[in-house]
Amino acid sequence: MSALDGRRTEIQTHQSKFAETRNLWIDSNPYFYNQIKDLLKFIIEPHRRVLNVRCQTGFFLEAVQPSFGVGTEVSPEMTRIAKNHYPHHQFFTANPEDLPLQQLYDYILFDSVSDTVDVLETFNNLRRLCYPHARLIIYTYNHMWQPIIRIAEKLQLKMPMGEQNWLSENDLKNLLYLADFEWLKTYRVVLSPKKVPILSDIANNILAHFPPFNKLCLVNVLIARPNPPERNPNNTSVSVIVPCKNEHGNIESAVNRIPAMGRHTEIIFCDDKSTDGTADEVRRMQALHPKRDIKLVDGPGICKAKNVWTGFEAAQEDILMILDADLTVMPEELPNFFKAIIDGNGEFINGSRLVYPMQEMAMKPANMMGNKFFGAVFSYLLDQTIKDTLCGTKVLWRADWQRIKSLLGSWGIEDRWGDYELLFGAGKRHLKIIDLPVHYQERVYGVTKMIRVFQNGMIMLRMCVAGFMKFKMRY
Repeated sequence: MSALDGRRTEIQTHQSKFAETRNLWIDSNPYFYNQIKDLLKFIIEPHRRVLNVRCQTGFFLEAVQPSFGVGTEVSPEMTRIAKNHYPHHQFFTANPEDLPLQQLYDYILFDSVSDTVDVLETFNNLRRLCYPHARLIIYTYNHMWQPIIRIAEKLQLKMPMGEQNWLSENDLKNLLYLADFEWLKTYRVVLSPKKVPILSDIANNILAHFPPFNKLCLVNVLIARPNPPERNPNNTSVSVIVPCKNEHGNIESAVNRIPAMGRHTEIIFCDDKSTDGTADEVRRMQALHPKRDIKLVDGPGICKAKNVWTGFEAAQEDILMILDADLTVMPEELPNFFKAIIDGNGEFINGSRLVYPMQEMAMKPANMMGNKFFGAVFSYLLDQTIKDTLCGTKVLWRADWQRIKSLLGSWGIEDRWGDYELLFGAGKRHLKIIDLPVHYQERVYGVTKMIRVFQNGMIMLRMCVAGFMKFKMRY
């Protein structure tokens, strides 16, 4: 251990040596640091509890606008400068392997992982400081750039670094696994750290998002979540949201077929200005099944998305489930979604109709082709496998809906169905999205609301373009 203590002393001495000039180095490379700040602001929700480990002078912590910000650094000099620049945050001098902290955080940003003495012990230490929904963000250099970085240091284009670990992405993923974290995603940014007119924008805003160029980026930012704790299903409640418009003939079947799940299950029918007596049928079911928690809310009569949001706002339970009133997705399969989210397999469970064989008229060929196309596009945009974007059955925690809600309408085009808003929101909040295959049936009563296929397809395509601009082109 004395050898490790000696290494820690070397790192502290190196940080203290450059503490007074650290901000000058940052100011001399605004193009590079603005790219990193923009990415971190894209990842980290503002006004959250943020811990920045190895925060240096606190510039990244300040950039992400936390409601409660804490920074730690190994150098007392760095800590002093951070306190002077950002007195509204808290800063401590401590080794990352042994942080004297007890409070929990929504986001933990771990900078300077490449010169941390014991990365695994640090991850173990950070694990205990995470809320269950927390995200660990690791900012590090691509080890392939080591020779170029050393040359830049000799040319005084970059602040000198001490001896580095030069951990590969796979090394970090392995250490995360050992510390009970699950890697979710890696952002690769900065092909050109210096501003070269036109060329830098092409390199960083276009080429950096496509293979093989993305593997050559200077900076890797890894996102991980703590492996979820075990949950008792008997302590968890469910709200089943049933958006309906002119679905009178399906209401009784829905009530009879929706199973009880967890501690309590409420069924919320969101009637979107039906003209066939759907609301009256819901009231009849309420009278016929007084022991079942059946609610009726009035939708705004604008589109399915806003009808679903109305149901979400009326929901009182822990988990939100959407079940389309056409019952083409069988209600009997909802417990599979309940188990998937309770077990922590995912935080956003997305139904997929494109796995099992379906009845001949359940989905038209044009819709099938479109669903497969948009599934591939979303898989690329969100870096998670999504086979079917438009399956109406989607399940998430109500607490996560509260985080997604603030993003509604921010994608540049209105989503009348709500599926893309939810998927984009889940991706932006870095929820783990899991596809769950469902058996898709023909509707028994009523007619499909998914008409004007070409027009709707163009709207979806425009939304994908908006998502590309948000997720890939700029942060």
